[in-house]
Amino acid sequence: MRIGAVITAGGLGKRVGGEVPKQLVKLHGKAMWLHSAEAFLNNKKIKAVVITVPANWQNYFIEESKNLSIIVALGGKERWQSVKNGIEALPKNISHVMVHDAARPFVSQEIINSVAKTLSKDCCMVAKPVFDTVKVAKNSYVKSTLDRQSLFLAQTPQAAPVELLKKLYKKMEKFPDFCPTDEASILEKFKVPIKIVEGNAKNDKITTKEELEKFIYD
Repeated sequence: MRIGAVITAGGLGKRVGGEVPKQLVKLHGKAMWLHSAEAFLNNKKIKAVVITVPANWQNYFIEESKNLSIIVALGGKERWQSVKNGIEALPKNISHVMVHDAARPFVSQEIINSVAKTLSKDCCMVAKPVFDTVKVAKNSYVKSTLDRQSLFLAQTPQAAPVELLKKLYKKMEKFPDFCPTDEASILEKFKVPIKIVEGNAKNDKITTKEELEKFIYD
């Protein structure tokens, strides 16, 4: 098994605000995307790293990563299309892939290693348990309470064999209205079992300005 990583940095992260894409914002003196990339570059189980980037920023990423063993690929209109482009850019000898959000810059080596171990037997995803009580509401009125014992918040990496994902992308052509938000959604769609690897709060995604500030001052 030879594992590659695809890091998605193809969006513009407009909810964070600012003059540059979210993934270029500095955290502790280093661009957000670089935190994510280095986590995989520094892991011996990862044999190749691809980053998918916005078209208007492609030259920037090529320049910034010229001294790193990173393949730069163009992002797509939707997240899954960016990942598809990233998987196509992986070296041919890569058999399995972990897909990770650049906006989760503090993924731990422990999580990456746990995903790699699980991937030897199962497709898998990182997720953290829900500890808060979750309500279902309609028109601002509570309708029901969900059983939090069975609820998890999806994180990344999400991982599967490369050829399996390529096969599922072909199957998706028959479902033009299907727009998955992550790789697990694709696996679910086609009834592929997915094992959960437990994540944590440090691996949360930075989406809003408030979340960004939390990590800056953490």
